[in-house]
Amino acid sequence: MTSTSKPPGLARFNDLEERAALAALHEACASTAWARQLLAARPYATPEALYSASDAAMAALDTADLAEAMAGHPPIGRPKPGDPTSAREQSGMAGAAEALKAEMLELNLAYQERFGHVFLICATGRSGEEMRDAVKERIGNAPEQEREIVRTELGKINRIRLARIVEED
Repeated sequence: MTSTSKPPGLARFNDLEERAALAALHEACASTAWARQLLAARPYATPEALYSASDAAMAALDTADLAEAMAGHPPIGRPKPGDPTSAREQSGMAGAAEALKAEMLELNLAYQERFGHVFLICATGRSGEEMRDAVKERIGNAPEQEREIVRTELGKINRIRLARIVEED
């Protein structure tokens, strides 16, 4: 690929009909505001331009938009049945011991009770123990601090998911 050519997946994404592009973006992030902002900025010259637009859109989300984005994520340790994306992203919990899975369930419930939403972390590449330690560490955060951590984690997840779209052959 030359420096002036676009990855095939990016070119395909740029050329998608609006409804199909919106659907692809919703697969990456459940926030309508985020998806519409990325859609409006097409076409993207490079994957990095798309990732930068994603970061800017994530930073601009208000509390309701952030809640909508979080609602698209299942609790850690309980990927959506039949959803290969959440299963792949949470693979660090798949082989975890039953005791760790049970502890994660309890921690998820305590976190959700405290903050009103699922514990959200970019789980890709993390072990079950790392995710457990993160929820234990973050459950004591102030709600405003936790909301910004969640925003950062969502941004990481979105970049990984967008990369899968633009890097497809």
